[in-house]
Amino acid sequence: LPILRELIQAGEEEDACIELLSSILEVLYQAQKLGCAPQLGHALTPLPLQVRVKKHIQVILERLLHTVSRRVIVLDRENPLRSHYVACMAAILSQMDKDHYSAYIQAFPSRPELMDFLMETFILFKDLIGKTVYPCDWVVMNMVQNREFLRTINQFATTLTKMFLSNSSFELQLWNNYFHLAVAFLTQESLQLENFSPAKRSSILAKYGDMRAAVGASIRDMWYSLGHRKIEFIPGMVGPILEMTLVPELELRRSTIPIFFDMMLCEHQLTGSFSRFEDEILRRLDSEVEGGRGDEQYKQLFRSILLSCCQRHPEMTKPGTDFVELVTALLERLLDYRAVMNDENKTYSMSCTVNLLNFYKEINRQAMYIRYLYKLKDLHISYENYTEGAYTLLLHARLLTWSEEPNTAPVPGLHSCDLHTQRQLKEALYNQIIEYFDQGKMWEEAIHICKELAEQYESHVFDYEMLSDILQREAKFYEKILKVLRPSPDYFAVGYYGQGFPTFLRNRVFIYRGKEYERREDFEMQLLSPFPNAEKLQSTSPPGQDITGSPGQYIQCFTVQPVEEARVRLKGRIIPEQITNFYKANHVQRFSYSRPFKRGLNDPDNEFANMWIERTTFVTAYPLPGILRWFAVTATTTTIISPLENAIETMMRTNEKIMSEINRHQNDPSLPINPLSMLLNGIVDPAVMGGFAKYEAAFFQESYLKKHPGDAGNIEKLKDLIAWQAPLLAEGIRIHGQKVTEDLRPFHERMEQCFEQLRAKVESQYGVREMVFFEDRRSGRPRSMAWGPDCDQLSHAGARQVLTEAPSTPKPAPHTSGSEDRRTEHREHRSSSLFGSRRQDVRQSISELPEPKDEKWRLSRNMSESSLGSYDSKQPPSSRAAAGAQPSAAGLSLPPTGFGGRVKSASKVPPPPRRISPAVYETFLEQSDA
Repeated sequence: LPILRELIQAGEEEDACIELLSSILEVLYQAQKLGCAPQLGHALTPLPLQVRVKKHIQVILERLLHTVSRRVIVLDRENPLRSHYVACMAAILSQMDKDHYSAYIQAFPSRPELMDFLMETFILFKDLIGKTVYPCDWVVMNMVQNREFLRTINQFATTLTKMFLSNSSFELQLWNNYFHLAVAFLTQESLQLENFSPAKRSSILAKYGDMRAAVGASIRDMWYSLGHRKIEFIPGMVGPILEMTLVPELELRRSTIPIFFDMMLCEHQLTGSFSRFEDEILRRLDSEVEGGRGDEQYKQLFRSILLSCCQRHPEMTKPGTDFVELVTALLERLLDYRAVMNDENKTYSMSCTVNLLNFYKEINRQAMYIRYLYKLKDLHISYENYTEGAYTLLLHARLLTWSEEPNTAPVPGLHSCDLHTQRQLKEALYNQIIEYFDQGKMWEEAIHICKELAEQYESHVFDYEMLSDILQREAKFYEKILKVLRPSPDYFAVGYYGQGFPTFLRNRVFIYRGKEYERREDFEMQLLSPFPNAEKLQSTSPPGQDITGSPGQYIQCFTVQPVEEARVRLKGRIIPEQITNFYKANHVQRFSYSRPFKRGLNDPDNEFANMWIERTTFVTAYPLPGILRWFAVTATTTTIISPLENAIETMMRTNEKIMSEINRHQNDPSLPINPLSMLLNGIVDPAVMGGFAKYEAAFFQESYLKKHPGDAGNIEKLKDLIAWQAPLLAEGIRIHGQKVTEDLRPFHERMEQCFEQLRAKVESQYGVREMVFFEDRRSGRPRSMAWGPDCDQLSHAGARQVLTEAPSTPKPAPHTSGSEDRRTEHREHRSSSLFGSRRQDVRQSISELPEPKDEKWRLSRNMSESSLGSYDSKQPPSSRAAAGAQPSAAGLSLPPTGFGGRVKSASKVPPPPRRISPAVYETFLEQSDA
């Protein structure tokens, strides 16, 4: 270094100086490798350029800067020599003042050469800033480099405004490079002072200041100097400006956020809207916030500053305000999503993802909507929520058509490789959805997708090989419905109360769908894990203002019951229990919780007399299951159930349990007898449960009817339910007697004695009920009944007749081939199925059946015609008229509860029925819905 100083002072040629400097850098590099120069920055301090010799300094600076910058450009990023040349360049720049820069710029012989130099310099600086050559803990070297780069950038910015701004000399790419360089400089990691310790931050501010504010002000001034040229940078500069405003420095944000309004105003004045700006900022905001930028302060500043700017321009008030509210809503959802996306428990990440995808759907941003759909799907599959993953993919599939149109929106994952048309993508999605539904045991939903695919293969693309495959898969799903055990999930109501919860949870109630065999205790533990400071509320009543307004966290959890929706097509049909059970716990949107309480005088001998029920019904935003395992409650209603109505519901549930057990044992004789024993004994033995004597004492007295004259109808319903329980118990005890073991024979005989006494009392007081029975033609088919609830059953008596099946007596037909005969026989013996076929079969009307000679079958036919006439809207009027013209049988009564069968006098006790008609099962849930 001393030799180099002497050369410069002696006026030697520049080449010699540069060659010697290069040798010095090489020696330093080798010394550092050997550990002799531990810090290169210290060695570079006494560079010869500190000696200023006016005669040669300018040309030496020019040559050194040119040579070093060229060396930096050509060297690979990983080359250790690169850091040495960068340090040399920083030292050279530190020796240059304003006159040096001015002389250097003027030395270029032509304007294109100057523009090339500026372009290369901007690209070089941006590259050096993007990947710094020094370790992050070399704070001094990084700050020295940034200080010199900032001085150089500001000098060249002056050159831009002087020589490349006028209409004749404007260079769009050069200006664009400047803006990108300035933003990259401002957002680099080494300048984010909030990441340093307080002591280090104070030291940097004292020595170098906050360079971000200086470069931010420079960017703002350069933007406003563009004038009418601003439109050329929209939407290209929206992303960089957004990245700059997201830097967490208050003054920087205040000075740069108004640039957004200037962009909006500029585009609005030229085009009448600012749609390009809006699309770009929404797209970039999503990625920036997800990457960790932005906070609550930014959301408030953005809203307040832009609303203030919009108010000063009348033409921007309405569209500008709408835009600001839109971005504010998006920011709120993005911040919620970012806050929970890295949590171990992904439950709340799923909720925030759904909030975002719904938001993008509302504002018609399909690409972003699909992006979050696949994020949600991946979360579900990682937690083995296959049903919810299938429903999520189904949302994307529904956006596609069965056409050869190309895919417009990008699709993440494996589907985007070779699927170029919408038909190809939709088919691939459907096959994936079927697999997920199969894994989630939602075979009914998988069958719907199979039918749609089969329709395409059969009628549109004529791919019979694929048709055969999909029909086989569909057949397996039907088989699984009947043969594979599917436990019904439990549902839980969860309330998050208190101001300590995130906004998407705060003071809201959700209905959760539990997993198979999931206990409430396990569910609560998982629920509380993300909120270790939350307190569990012991009461199921809605909390007061002291809880909802408190700064703490309170969680309320209790089990709710799904309320099955009315399904007309399942009404009055003989359907296996495995099918009907699915709809009791799926595709439900209403859930109820019953809380008993006492009102009035307490009767210690009879708790039923004042057992009132407060029933709360929750309505969710969407049916469950869906794209989430939970949905928010959108409506809540509360009704009070009187003790009499509670007794009616209890009796209906009891009769329903008896019928269910009878069906189960008829369908599967190998079932254990213990549940049936406990059920029957608890009803017929007064010593166990007290029987219905408590109801008689509470509601059947004259004193009660005088106090409650309006309950006369419900009292009759309760009596009728008690009367109908007798034949159900008779059939249950008959089955129990067939299966009971010898060691339990005394227990069975005791139960029979109790039942005989019970039946004698019931038939003498409430009449005799006889169940109509039938033999099912389809051998091996489990017997069950489906029904649909009516909302007014508790207040109005609804007469309903029993739907039975007439014997199979088809008309004579011409001789056909054997296969045709089998198909015809199959159609004649086929009952209505749960899922409609792809073609409508022509069914023989009731009136076309041959008139049976036996009076018993005539009665059965009359009842079938009457029932079918009310269900089948396509039946010809002549059929219904003929059905109505049939004489009714003597002794057939239609009780107000809707049970079907014969009501006989108490003087003649009928023999116990062999098989109970499941049609009686229909009205149990109808009345319970009230």
